[in-house]
Amino acid sequence: MKKLFACLFCTISIHFLMAQPGSEQTDTSWKKEYRETATRINDLVHTKADVKFDFAKVYMYGQVWITLRPHFYPTDSLRLDAKGMDIHKIAIVENGSEKPLKYDYDNWQLNIHLDKTYKGGEEYTIFIDYTSKPNEVQVKGSAAITDAKGLYFINPTGEDKDKPTEIWTQGETEANSVWLPTIDKPNQKMTDEISMTIPDKYVTLSNGDLTSQKKNADGTRTDTWKMDLPHAPYLVFMGVGDYAIIKDKYKNKQVNYYVDKEYASVAKKIFGNTPEMMAFYSKITGVDYPWSKYSQITGHDYVSGAMENTTATLHSDAAQQDARELTDGNSWEDDIAHELFHQWFGDYVTTESWSNITLNESFANYSETLWDTYKYGKDAGDEKNYNDMQGYLGSVSSSRNDLVRFYYHDKEDVFDAVSYNKGGRILHMLRNYVGDSAFFKALNLYLTTNKFKSAEAQQLRLAFEVVTGRDLNWYWNQWYYGAGHPNLDINCSYDAASKKAQVIVNQTQQTGKVFKLPVAIDIFNGPNKTRYKVWVEDKVDTFSFTSASKPDLINFDGDKILLCTKKENKTLDEYIFQYKNAGSYLDRREAIFFASQHQDDPKAVDFLKLALKDKYDGLRNFTIVRLNMKDENIKKEMEPVLADLAKNDPKRTVKANAIDALGAYENVKYAALFKAALNDSSYAVAGSGLDALYDVDSSSAITEAKRLSMQKQKGRLAGVIASVLMTESLADSMLTQFEHTPLSQNKFNMTQPIADFLGRTKNMSMFKRGIDDIVSFRDAIPESFRGQTDPYFNGVLLKGLAERKKQLGLTDQADYIISKLPAADKKGF
Repeated sequence: MKKLFACLFCTISIHFLMAQPGSEQTDTSWKKEYRETATRINDLVHTKADVKFDFAKVYMYGQVWITLRPHFYPTDSLRLDAKGMDIHKIAIVENGSEKPLKYDYDNWQLNIHLDKTYKGGEEYTIFIDYTSKPNEVQVKGSAAITDAKGLYFINPTGEDKDKPTEIWTQGETEANSVWLPTIDKPNQKMTDEISMTIPDKYVTLSNGDLTSQKKNADGTRTDTWKMDLPHAPYLVFMGVGDYAIIKDKYKNKQVNYYVDKEYASVAKKIFGNTPEMMAFYSKITGVDYPWSKYSQITGHDYVSGAMENTTATLHSDAAQQDARELTDGNSWEDDIAHELFHQWFGDYVTTESWSNITLNESFANYSETLWDTYKYGKDAGDEKNYNDMQGYLGSVSSSRNDLVRFYYHDKEDVFDAVSYNKGGRILHMLRNYVGDSAFFKALNLYLTTNKFKSAEAQQLRLAFEVVTGRDLNWYWNQWYYGAGHPNLDINCSYDAASKKAQVIVNQTQQTGKVFKLPVAIDIFNGPNKTRYKVWVEDKVDTFSFTSASKPDLINFDGDKILLCTKKENKTLDEYIFQYKNAGSYLDRREAIFFASQHQDDPKAVDFLKLALKDKYDGLRNFTIVRLNMKDENIKKEMEPVLADLAKNDPKRTVKANAIDALGAYENVKYAALFKAALNDSSYAVAGSGLDALYDVDSSSAITEAKRLSMQKQKGRLAGVIASVLMTESLADSMLTQFEHTPLSQNKFNMTQPIADFLGRTKNMSMFKRGIDDIVSFRDAIPESFRGQTDPYFNGVLLKGLAERKKQLGLTDQADYIISKLPAADKKGF
C-alpha cells in the first residue's frame, strides 16, 4: 500500500507519507490490549465467486462457494467476516447438492453452524447467496485509507460527464469482507476464481489469469478470472471500466496497463519501466517474479495512493500524467516500484498480523531507494533514502511507536511513517552492516522459506542469522521491538602535541534509551582517507585516532546511513572539503545547507556558485532554492550562473527553479527568456516563465496567459494562468470550490493557484478568506504527520507569501499571515 498522500508533495521534491489521523482518543484501554496474531480455527483453501453489479442501486449480487478446512482441532462451526450484507442463503455443498445451514448474523460477522464436526485438515465447502451494499456500510477508514467500504462504484450512472464509470475494490486492511464473505485476516491464504457479469462495453481485471469470456443475451458479458496460487484475502481485487489496455511483457508473462483512453499514448511512458523493474527485483531477490501476470490499473476517486493486489495493482488516477508532465519526470515512478516489490514482500510472503505490517511496507518503501539507485545512480538513491528518513524524523509518531507494534488503538494506526519510512531505513542500515551479498542472500532465504505463507519479524531475523552466522537479537530488539532513534551531538578535535584526533559522541535523546550503533569514521589528510569502524554504545563515547597532522576532515558516519539526528561542530572549510572529497549525495547536501546559512561569508558564496553546477540535478535544485534572493550581493554574484541554468540546464526542473530565481530580479532584459520559456514542453518551465514575465511585463503576461489558457495546461502552468487571469469573481468561485473539496490530492493541487492569486491581490477581505482556507487545510491534516506537512504550509507557502507582501509594502496582509503561523515559525518576522 502506498499511502494517500504519497504523491501529495511531489511538487516540492519529497514524497510525504500520511497515516492514521491523530484524533483524540479518550479510551486508552488499548494500551494494555496485546494484539495477537489471529487464531486460525478454519483455514481458507479456495474461494469461487460469481458476482453481478447493480449500477443504479450501487449493489452487488453475489454467490460464493468457500472451501475450508479446520486448521488443527476439530470444529463444528465457522465464523466469517461479512460486513453489512443481506444474507439470502447459506448451505453446505455435498456431492453437488446444497443443504441449508443455520447461522447467526450481527451484520458484521457470520457464525455458521456446520452440519457436523470436521476434523483437522478435512475439507468442506460453504455456499452463500448474498447482496453487498457498500454505500450503506459504516466502516472506519484512516488517512492512509480514507474509506473502508471495500467495493466502490465510481460515477455509476454516468451523470458526471467528466468522469468515467468504474468499479474497483480496496481490501487492505479488512474491507474486502464488505463484498466477499471470508476470513478477513492477513495470515489466511487461498486460491480464488471470480466471475464478473458486466455491461459488454467494459473491461475487467482481477487476480491471476482471464480464463473465459462469455457474452450474454442481455448485452452483458461474464469474465472469469482464476488465481491458482494462494494469497491473502485482503489482496483479492476486482476492477471494471472503460479502459484502454496497453500490453507489455516480462519474459513470457503478460504485463498490462489499464488507463483512461486519453492516456493510452503515454501509458508506456508512465508504466513502461515495469518489465525492467521486474527483472531487477527478480535478480536481487533471487526469486523470479512469482506470479502468472502483472497488471496495473488506475482508479478515479481512489481512497489511497496505490494497492498491491496480487498480480493486479490499483493506482490512483494521479498516476496518469500527460506527455508534458512527464517531461519534468515521472512523479509516480516510485509508487510503481513500491507496489511491484510488494508482489514479493507482502503478497508472496505476507505479514501474519497488522502488528508486523512493516514486513510488507518497509521492503516496499526501501525498494524505491533500490530502484532509484539502480536506474538513476547513487545520488538519486541517496536522495530518496534521505527524504524518506526526513519524513520519519518529522512525524509525531517517530519517537513513540515501535516498528513492530503489538499495542495499538486500531489496526489502521500501524500504517504510518514508522512502519514505512523508519522500516526502510532499518533495512538500509542492516544492509550496510552485513554487506550486500549477505543482505540479498538473506532476503532470498526469507522469501523461499516462507513462500505463499505469512511471517513475522522474527522469521526475517532468523534468515539473516542463518546467512551471516551472527546473533542479531540486539538489532531486532533495538530497532524492530523498540521505538525512537538516536540524537547525536558529535564533537571532533585534534591535539597537536599527542598527534591524536578525537571524536566525542553524545547521545542526547531524552527517552532514556541508549542505542548501539556500528559506525564508520573517516579521517581525511588531504585526499587520503583512513576509515575506522567503531561501535557507539554508551551515552557518551570517546574515540581517539593517531594522525600525524590535523585532519582536513573527520567525517562521522562516513557512509551516511545512520537513522538519527545529529549536530556537528564542522567549519565552513571542513564542509567545503567534505563536498569535494567525501563526495556522497548527503556529504554534498550537508555542505550546501551549511553554506546557505552563511551567505554573508564570501567563501560560502563562492562555494554556492560551485554547487549550482553540481553533477546531480537534485542538488542544483536544492542550491537554487536555498539562495537568499533578498540579498543584493547574492543576486549580483549568482545572476550569471542562474541565467545560464535557466537557458541551458538539461533538467527541466532546474530550468524552472532558475527562472523563478531570475524572476526576483524583475529585470526586463530577461523578458525574452521568460517568453521563450512559455513554449517549453515542460509545464514547470512554462509556468515559471509566465510567473516571471508577469513581474516585468504584466500586459504581455496577461496576453500570453489568455493564449495559453486555450490550450491544455496542468501543474505549475495551470496555477500561474489562473493567477494571472484571476478576477475577484473567479477567485470567489475557486475559493468556494476549495472549501468544499475534501482532504485529498486534488485539494493540495489547488493550493498553489490560490497562493499565486493571494500573492497579487490587494483585496483584504478576499486575502483573509484565502489564507484562512489554506490554514484550515493545514490544520485538517492528521496531527501525527504535521511534522512532515507543516514545513510546506508554514515555510514554503505562508512564509513565502508573507515575505512577498512585505516586499510590496502590504504589511497588513503580511501581519495577517504571520498571525496564523506557529510561534516557532514567526521568528525572523
